[in-house]
This record gives sequence, C-alpha cells and structure tokens, in this order.
Amino acid sequence: MVYNNLEYGEDFEVKIATNHDSSVIIKMLKRIAQWMKDNDINQWRFLLEGGDDEEVEQAIFNQETYIVLKNKNIIATFTLLSEPSEWDRHIWGSDISSKSLYLHRLAIMPAYMKKGIGQSILTWIENNTNDKEYLKLDCVTDNIKLNNFYKCNDFEFIGVTDGHSKYQKSIKKNEIFFK
Repeated sequence: MVYNNLEYGEDFEVKIATNHDSSVIIKMLKRIAQWMKDNDINQWRFLLEGGDDEEVEQAIFNQETYIVLKNKNIIATFTLLSEPSEWDRHIWGSDISSKSLYLHRLAIMPAYMKKGIGQSILTWIENNTNDKEYLKLDCVTDNIKLNNFYKCNDFEFIGVTDGHSKYQKSIKKNEIFFK
C-alpha cells in the first residue's frame, strides 16, 4: 500500500516484512540503536548485543512487522502485536485487553527523522486497524524527545512501570449511521 506523506509530498510504501527482510531489519535496528547511543539517548542499547534478534525474527515470521519503503529502500520499520507479548504483560500488568494493539520497535533511519514520517506511520496504523480500540506502547521514561513525540501525537500518558512510560491512544473508528 502506497502512503503519501502529505506534509512533505513524499510517497512511502508500507508493507508486511518477509523473512527475506529479517537481516536488513535487524541491522537497521542495531544501526539506529548505535546512533541513539552515540547521541546519548537511552533507548534500545540491549539491541547492540543481539538482544531481541530472535523476537524480531519471530515477529517477521508471524507477519507482525512492517517495513516502510522509499524508492525500494527500507527507511523505517515497526511491529504491531494483536496479542500482548511477555514484555507487554510486564509493563501493562492487568491492563491487558484483547481490544488493544501493541506497537513495538518503531524505528526510522536517522536521515529520515524529523520529516514527519513517524507521525505518518502512526496515522497509517490508525487508518489500517479495524478490530482494535487502543494502540498501546511504551518507551524509556528519560527519553524526553520520544515521550514528547507520543504526547504530540495525541497519545495519553498512562503511567510508568519499570522505568518505561506507558502511552495509549484510542483508535476506534467512529462509524456514522444514516437513517
């Protein structure tokens, strides 16, 4: 599905990642984790040591990971889980709901950051989700820019668990019925 980033007039294609994309996505996530470390951003450092490689591969195999392409190059990725992961259960506790979709590893190549792509991806998720009421995510509490990004995109701050800020956003479609 081709998606137009109206703010910048650029076309991006969003598609489900395939097993063929696994190594590219893992390298990309590690490259972004290193970029964050180099810029003193405390997020995803565990990825640098291979943490989550198997989880990333499994999410791709399960068709839960998406890639964002520009000119056939992967510039971003994200994972959407319709069932909470072990981490989600740890973070959200009893707030687990079958009405929620869980966003993980939203990652944009540094050259494409600050161009509205993150916001466009969130809009795409909202517009392409049919059976869920909430989009939930977490991020490291002291990552101020990322916390502000989610607040600016109308996510509600729910609280903090284990050093991670919890956010959710209603994505339930308002249906209009005509008589």
